Amino acid sequence: MLKKKITSMVLTLLVFSTLYTGCGNVGQKSMDATSGNAVAPSSAPRTMNSKADGLSLQYSEPLMTEDNAVAAVPADFNTEEYGVIVERGFVSPLSEPLSTFSIDVDTASYANMRRFVMNDQEVPADAVRIEEMINYFNYGYPEPQGEMPFSVYTELSDCPWNKDNKLLLIGLKGKEIDIESLPPSNLVFLIDVSGSMLAPNKLPLVQHAFLRLVEQLRPEDRISIVTYAGDDRVVLDGVSGKEKLKITEAIEALHAGGSTAGAKGIETAYEIAQKNFIKNGNNRVILATDGDFNVGVSSEGQLKRLIEKKRDKGIFLSVLGFGTGNIKDNKMETLADYGNGSYAYIDSQLEARKVLVEEMGGTLLTIAKDVKLQVEFNPEKVKGYRLIGYENRMLNAEDFDDDTKDAGEMGAGHRVTALYEIIPAGSDQAVEESTLKYQKTETTGSGEWATIHIRYKKPDEDTSILSTYVVDETREKAIMSEDFAFASAVAEFGLLLRDSEYKGNASFESVYGRIVGLPSVSNDVYKAEFLEIVQKLME
Repeated sequence: MLKKKITSMVLTLLVFSTLYTGCGNVGQKSMDATSGNAVAPSSAPRTMNSKADGLSLQYSEPLMTEDNAVAAVPADFNTEEYGVIVERGFVSPLSEPLSTFSIDVDTASYANMRRFVMNDQEVPADAVRIEEMINYFNYGYPEPQGEMPFSVYTELSDCPWNKDNKLLLIGLKGKEIDIESLPPSNLVFLIDVSGSMLAPNKLPLVQHAFLRLVEQLRPEDRISIVTYAGDDRVVLDGVSGKEKLKITEAIEALHAGGSTAGAKGIETAYEIAQKNFIKNGNNRVILATDGDFNVGVSSEGQLKRLIEKKRDKGIFLSVLGFGTGNIKDNKMETLADYGNGSYAYIDSQLEARKVLVEEMGGTLLTIAKDVKLQVEFNPEKVKGYRLIGYENRMLNAEDFDDDTKDAGEMGAGHRVTALYEIIPAGSDQAVEESTLKYQKTETTGSGEWATIHIRYKKPDEDTSILSTYVVDETREKAIMSEDFAFASAVAEFGLLLRDSEYKGNASFESVYGRIVGLPSVSNDVYKAEFLEIVQKLME
């Protein structure tokens, strides 16, 4: 009965949201992504990999018609790039009492993983960034109080994939801000229209995504459009948000072709953003691309330095990734990280709605920047610890107090979750410890598990603010809260996809069993979909 309820709810919400671009419409008319004209519904039922009119319809591929059909990319052609992820093992608090890292609000890894699974493809291990998968979902952490831009929640319980260990959850929840209360936005849509964007799950989906954002614009907002292929072109320059028709027509008129002068396009976009700069407003470039930069500045290091020069002027950069076959995930993540923005992967119309409509505040408005966490573990309680994910967000201990060190940004309504697997003191598990001859660690006899220090800056300030939270026995729970249970299930799922050496007794069956009965799963389309993905991999 519960499975039927979940499936029915997913179908209803996917129809309401114009469904995944590759799934067809179920039982009602939808609106064409660019023309606004009604489209007759498909009679094909929704399946994981359905067929209609002789075409294979997959989650990452919009329905091809005579108007938008292009030559398909050969199935064996793949130049996708991912940064190498090296998992960190357990460390002893006697050797390393401090664990320091930058927050991450990106969600691209989850949507990209979903694309692989739904298309019955193996997920590359380096495409699985577990923190981004966990942070894709909404959690019911407490709302922040007073002047604090985010709340902090902690919980400690048994580790589901290793019952001899503990699992610590640290959850941050950004302050919610109504769209009408957002400061005026100066947005530059920087759109890749090179030949690599010809596929229907690239530029047509880009157009659909930005059209959804245009619907949310207000008269006080300013919109510019810069495109790049063999060279860059300014399509719109500082148009008022009230001119929706003009903006819409400009987006619908875009077409793809040529090579990819990405770096020149970024430079032009920043020039336009600076020209239309709004003091105390949200000044941001939103880059939409498959990341295939092949003309001009193209190395990851050069692109990083280019973006670093721009962010200090108060103009942030967010990145939206599209398409398959030549995704340059590593470059797009780097651009967003160093541009003080976020990185999302758009594989469907529903994902476009999630990122640019449902989570518009977090996508567009930064409420805290350079957010760093430093967790001090008590060796009286902890023999070893391991941060799950965040491999490319690790910082040196001394970076925590250094306000010149860049870290992650948090947007309005954003959620950030970090999980530590902990080996309790007294365990027989082996953990490598320091063998220093002259230095010894003394303990205080405290019963606390850990102390969490958090530093952040207000968006327009350069001096950080410090807050501290203690994890003691009051945070221990015999039964995980619903949020903790779901977050731990996503983490376990990620360990399985990576075939992690730390997956212990993890299994897809365990993941499914832990979340199938949670009320939030049956009430949240994204969590219900995750349950379907887990079930698919159990088959």
